[in-house]
Amino acid sequence: MTPHPYSPDLVMLNGMIHTMDRHNQPSQAIAIKGKRIMALGSNEAISAIADSSTQRIDLGGRLVLPGLMDSHFHFYDWAMGKKQLELANEISLEQLLKKVSKTARTMPGGNWILGQGWNESDWPEHTMPDRGCLDATAPNHPVALWRCDLHLVAVNSMALNLAGIGKDTPNPEDGIIEKNASGEPTGILRELAPNMIKAVIPDPGSKDIVAAMQDGISHLHSLGLTGIHDVRLMGGLEGATALKAWQLLNEKDELTLRCWVSLPGERLEEAAALGLRTGMGDDRLRIGHLKYFADGGMGARTAWMIEPYLDAEYGMPLSSVDELKRAVQAAEKAGLAVIIHAIGDRTNREIITLFEELAETRKANDDSSYAPPLLPHRIEHTQMIRSQDITRLAKLGVAACVQPHNMILDINMIQNSVGPLGRHTYAYKEMIDAGIPIMFSSDAPVCDPSPLVGVHAAVTRQRRDGTPAGGWYPDQRVSVEQAVRGYTTVPAAFYGRSQELGTLTPGKKADIIVLNQNIFKIDPMEIAETQVDLTPVSYTHLLAHETNNSISYAVFCLKRGG
Repeated sequence: MTPHPYSPDLVMLNGMIHTMDRHNQPSQAIAIKGKRIMALGSNEAISAIADSSTQRIDLGGRLVLPGLMDSHFHFYDWAMGKKQLELANEISLEQLLKKVSKTARTMPGGNWILGQGWNESDWPEHTMPDRGCLDATAPNHPVALWRCDLHLVAVNSMALNLAGIGKDTPNPEDGIIEKNASGEPTGILRELAPNMIKAVIPDPGSKDIVAAMQDGISHLHSLGLTGIHDVRLMGGLEGATALKAWQLLNEKDELTLRCWVSLPGERLEEAAALGLRTGMGDDRLRIGHLKYFADGGMGARTAWMIEPYLDAEYGMPLSSVDELKRAVQAAEKAGLAVIIHAIGDRTNREIITLFEELAETRKANDDSSYAPPLLPHRIEHTQMIRSQDITRLAKLGVAACVQPHNMILDINMIQNSVGPLGRHTYAYKEMIDAGIPIMFSSDAPVCDPSPLVGVHAAVTRQRRDGTPAGGWYPDQRVSVEQAVRGYTTVPAAFYGRSQELGTLTPGKKADIIVLNQNIFKIDPMEIAETQVDLTPVSYTHLLAHETNNSISYAVFCLKRGG
């Protein structure tokens, strides 16, 4: 039968539709026409506008939310890393070395063994893998294992030799080659020094990259993600490769994820000369911000601090504030917004000052000779920030992008590195109360990319085993509603897409997810175990996830409740 031109293509009935739209009440049902939301309402009202050609899904009481967006995701590295050793679950150095040894026994000599995700802060020995233990474990393979924060890599002698790193090799700019008392490299490389290793690892072929990214996109849909901001790592070595792969997927109409792709800050002059602007692109793929690094990470003790670490010095700036200020001014005049990585409290203080001075310069000049960027500037991480600086940041209209799950991984590390000053880290409630727009993200592959794991972390401030009891600095816990806004309405606004995305509102894009339980009603400790049963990325790309006890609705599947 030919569908009526005013009837929906799909109706979803008998659900809990949480719109995240302050102007709309929760509904039972939703109707979709083409790629957009047609109507919301009761089961009776939505059924009444359907006809015999309309597909119907009985939600069985499930929760429906807007599609979730991750605002800081190293997608290329995460997707390619899924083909490497995943080390996030190793509970000791011994267990990590056993995994490396097992891999070495199954791989021809000379092939690279690559991995990422280890975190010595949670191991009983608190000891990093280094050249010595990796040589003993895999003497015939070059080995490179990235720490969970990606600010440090552990390598063996073969990897060092291939990269030309020896006793007389100086530290690269903004990088550290750790050496022992005899001046020999220990195998620990920090900040930009790991790029010396990356430069000698063979590049994967274009076909393998696209395939890995396709697999990655499918996985993200299964987690409820319908959009990401793909961010470059330090040095931006993978930038052109990643952007090319995104474009190939988009050209083939195989990009079912809305993606904003950042550019390496060191490419500012080239981007400006080509006339690239933040926001350039189409409905699926857009140019994002220029990425800059102001400091390193607390795990590597390279985040820049006001007071010294308990077990190290003050950390280090990776770029001078004056250099960053000049870069941001030039980027803004070129129509390119920036995101600045800022971890330590000294760094955040300096970057807030930079944005304050930029605002004053903009006001004084009243320069109408250029069009400012489409999107606001951002500070990434704001991991450790003093209360007086939170107040200053709230006045700037600059967004903060933070990582709740990283907080859970960092509890032991922060207590070891700064002690009681840890109260100034991951201060989400204080930042939200001050009026700072906060976007939540995973920083994957640093953390689990599941946004529901992030919601659980922000709401409970506990590990999934319930520790620490009562939550870590529990006064900084946020509500489920606030956490979900960090994945929906706030990024939609700061991506310039609030008229299209972020809420379930008639006329907006039908980026919708269906959860198997109501995260607003259940015990918060159960949020991380919640499953995504369906991810419609607009009606033309309705994706169903294979689950046990599934039942079919035409080409759709949903897990049967109960």
